[in-house]
Order: sequence, then C-alpha cells, then structure tokens
Amino acid sequence: MWLNPRSESSFEVLWDHSMCADNVKGTEVRELMGKAFRGPLVPLQQQQVLAELEGDAKLVYHCGLTPKRLPDLVENNPVIAIEVLLKLMSSSQLTDYFSVLVNMDISLHSMEVVNRLTTAVDLPTEFVHLYISNCISSCENIKDRYMQNRLVRLVCVFLQSLIRNKIINVQDLFIEVQAFCIEFSHIREAAGLFRLLKTLE
Repeated sequence: MWLNPRSESSFEVLWDHSMCADNVKGTEVRELMGKAFRGPLVPLQQQQVLAELEGDAKLVYHCGLTPKRLPDLVENNPVIAIEVLLKLMSSSQLTDYFSVLVNMDISLHSMEVVNRLTTAVDLPTEFVHLYISNCISSCENIKDRYMQNRLVRLVCVFLQSLIRNKIINVQDLFIEVQAFCIEFSHIREAAGLFRLLKTLE
C-alpha cells in the first residue's frame, strides 16, 4: 500500500496488487506438493505444479520437499519428482537426494525417475552403478516369485535402455550384470539382456 499525498489535507491510497502474488503461488504449490507426497495428483494439479516450478527457479527450495519425502513423491508423482530433481542439480543437498533415491525400494516409478534423469543430465557414475547394484540385489532378495519375475523384467528393460543410450559403460558392471542374467535366464528379458551383453564383448 502506498500513500500518495496530493495536498496536505488529502491522501490517496494506492494498492500494489503484485506485492503478495508470489507468496500466494508459493502457498498453492506447497499445498499441492503436500498432496503429492500423499497420493497421485490429478493431471491439472500436476500441470500447475510443473508450470509454477518452471516459472520460478527458486520455488523448488520452498515447496516442502526434503530428501526424506522424496520416496513418497517418486512413488506417487514420478513426473514431478523428475522435474524437481532436475531443478535441484545445482543444490548443495543433491547428494542427499541421490542417496535417498539409490536406497529407496526399487519400483517401476523409481526406475522411471532414474532413467529420465540419466537421459536429461550427466549423473555421477557411482550413483548410477550403485542404483544398478541395488536393482540387482532387490531382484535377488524378493521371495514372492511373481513379484520377483516382474521386477527382473523391469530391471532388464531399464538396463537395456541405459546400455543402448550409452549411459553406462557396460564393461564396468559386466560381471555383475552377466551373473544377474544367468541367474534369471528363464525370463525372456534377462535372456535378451544377456544377448545384448554378448554383442558388446
């Protein structure tokens, strides 16, 4: 609010309507992010969050995301998780976010997030290798046969994508990935990954 005196006896009040606009947007995004941690957002809400994050580079630091909340965002709204992580690439907390991502339960959504990140930016090699090792050990440790077969298929498709897009140097992980393929050779995708490895030897 401004006071604009025209004379000593009269004052005209002028409102600056833009003063709190950013706070309103920030509050809306924080509220939507709060929902995004608890469950999937509807497409319109998702687009609103993405548009606001795109419009204000600093908003990502004030939207309520912490490394501890990242797994919930990845599982419920992977598209938002990808965009938020891309915006955090220059953050001093990036290592904390990567650490959480590497150590969270392996799922279709976590693989989707890592796969999209690897195609968008150069991720640290040790992060990608650690994530792959976690994928492989998750497959080996699942007791439920159906869930194990499903996860093995997902991991094989994920690894083929990384190899074909030259994200990883397969020689760095050759022994581990080859052993994985042999262990699950009864699954078609694992056999396909094994054939791909053989062409790269």
